[in-house]
Amino acid sequence: MSRRGQWLIALLALLVLGAGGLYLARHLHPYEEVIDRGPSPQVRTHPWLAAEMFLRQRGLKVQAANGLEVLQQLPSKGQSLLLLGDRDTMTARQAEEVLAWVRAGGRLLFVAQALWDDDKAMSGDLLLDRLQLRQFMASDLPALPPVQPDHFPQLTKLYLENEQAPAYFSFNPDFHLEDPANKAQSWANSSNATHLMQLAYGEGLITVVTDADLWANVAIRRYDNAWLLWYLNQGTDVTLVSRSAHDSLATLLWRHYPQALLSLALLLILGVWHFALRQGPIQPAPALGRRQLREHLRATAAFVLRNAGQDRLLRALQQDILRRARRRHPGFERLAVAEQWQVLARLTRQSTAAIGQALRPPLKQRLGAAEFSRQVAHLQTLRNAL
Repeated sequence: MSRRGQWLIALLALLVLGAGGLYLARHLHPYEEVIDRGPSPQVRTHPWLAAEMFLRQRGLKVQAANGLEVLQQLPSKGQSLLLLGDRDTMTARQAEEVLAWVRAGGRLLFVAQALWDDDKAMSGDLLLDRLQLRQFMASDLPALPPVQPDHFPQLTKLYLENEQAPAYFSFNPDFHLEDPANKAQSWANSSNATHLMQLAYGEGLITVVTDADLWANVAIRRYDNAWLLWYLNQGTDVTLVSRSAHDSLATLLWRHYPQALLSLALLLILGVWHFALRQGPIQPAPALGRRQLREHLRATAAFVLRNAGQDRLLRALQQDILRRARRRHPGFERLAVAEQWQVLARLTRQSTAAIGQALRPPLKQRLGAAEFSRQVAHLQTLRNAL
């Protein structure tokens, strides 16, 4: 190719590239895309993280604790203790320590976690029972006639002095608190249930709520939920206990490594199954040339003897003898038993006594090996003679 042709091809390629670049420049536009990867691992493992951050923004000092051991270094005056997590592992001694801490001037907020049982006269919630408070299902309560129209019957309302409208909170409407001893000094209700109670306890203050889901990460920004948390703890340093006791090693392993535990369990099951199969040394398979007809017949007879007993084998031989006799002597089956024995004696050249002994019904008791062998041999002799 000449030098002029090469220049033309290069010029044509530049024109194509320029046209393509101009097209892309006119039709491609930069844009931003936000990919929601869900909550961070810190948020997923700490349901009250948003509550902590909110209280800190309001100027309160907040610390998180995993157990009630924090009470040993926590002063009572000017302190709030929030028990928002499960208290299933709380002991009676821990409950007394918490109440003694409140009695000395602390401020406690906890969630009622059990329903009142009339038969047992208790709920099982150590703090709730010691304060003589009870929790019921709101559906078990009689419906109250509305005093005035309620536009938000499912929301809990708190009325404050010098305020025209109440504050609204999204407590779970399915539960209700009762104070049969009339110890509560303030409370907050929905249209048909009470969800928050406050009562003085010694020099301290206790707040009981039916649930703490309104302060979880996904719900604290709704209604006046965040404001209520600040209102109940204003002027104090806050200690938030998410669990009353540390999780066991098994619980932690299952929470963080469930696939590994399932794989280990499956491996153990397979190992037990593998080693449980062998009851002794493995016997080599017999050669095919050894499997003769006599061995099959012997194995079949042994199987019948083991499962059906001696009677089955003896009756089979007796029936075979009678069947052969019917072929040798027509009308044999219509003869009397004594006449049949005489016919068999004549055909086999055996005595009628021997014939009768051979054809008698098998005894119920098991014969010895020698006696059984003699009986079988005698029957085979008669059968072979027909």
